Amino acid sequence: MAGFLKKILWATDFSDESQEAFHSAEAFAKAFRSQLIALHVVPDFSPALYDTAAVVKGELVRRLDFIKGDAQKKLDSMQKHRQSDLRTVIKEGTAAKKIIETVEEEGVDLIVMGRRGLSAIEKLFIGSVANQVLRTSPVPVLLTKKTSSRPRFKKILVPTDFSSQEEVERDYAWKLAKGFDSELMLLYILELHDYEFPPRVLDKMFDAVMKRLKARKKREKEDIKVVEDVYRALNAAVGIVDYAETHKFDMIVMSTCVHSRLERFFLGSTTEKVISYSHVPIFAIPPSKCV
Repeated sequence: MAGFLKKILWATDFSDESQEAFHSAEAFAKAFRSQLIALHVVPDFSPALYDTAAVVKGELVRRLDFIKGDAQKKLDSMQKHRQSDLRTVIKEGTAAKKIIETVEEEGVDLIVMGRRGLSAIEKLFIGSVANQVLRTSPVPVLLTKKTSSRPRFKKILVPTDFSSQEEVERDYAWKLAKGFDSELMLLYILELHDYEFPPRVLDKMFDAVMKRLKARKKREKEDIKVVEDVYRALNAAVGIVDYAETHKFDMIVMSTCVHSRLERFFLGSTTEKVISYSHVPIFAIPPSKCV
């Protein structure tokens, strides 16, 4: 699937989680023959300089230069230990804004990053960098969490609710499966909420949904394994997270496509909860790709 993801941006703050995200970025770059770009954003201290004494201002400038130099050394060291090319970029400013700016300047097709914010304070008041990127990114974002094992993407889960954007999710998932030689699971969560249903009614509901899943148009000459399943759960987010982790999936493909600006701000309740609670990497598709 060369050409699917031509440029991949790995956003790093040099935390353990971002280093783990690097391994996923490398796996994607290898599978899709992509150019890999590493980006580190140094905080912008310029507002703090306006009303400070010259001595303090000079110290802040020297500290900033040191931070930039140290970041460049770390990226250069990583570049030396890679067989393929890794282009490095260092910018100064707000992390989320500079990540999106780089995506647009470089024509990036995918952002890979960890899910944590840069600091506890930042997460408390303005949300994590990951959430800000998800809300504004024009391209898909692969969100990873810290893990002790090397990434592998042999089992991909695609939750579906028969909505209009599901074909976009399936299309991305199919291309990802082709690149990684993976199997796809199309999953529908039968949301029971707090209601109790007789077993016969539940069986009929299950059969009706499964029939609808099986009846959908399949790709011609499909040469990857695609299976369908229906899972009963209290709600969609709980069901997706539980199913993915119980069945040991390697990645979940979901969209952040929603119907209103308010929903967009909060990423949609189901997607947001899955991203927050799942230990499985999430390939999140932005609304701009759902039209």
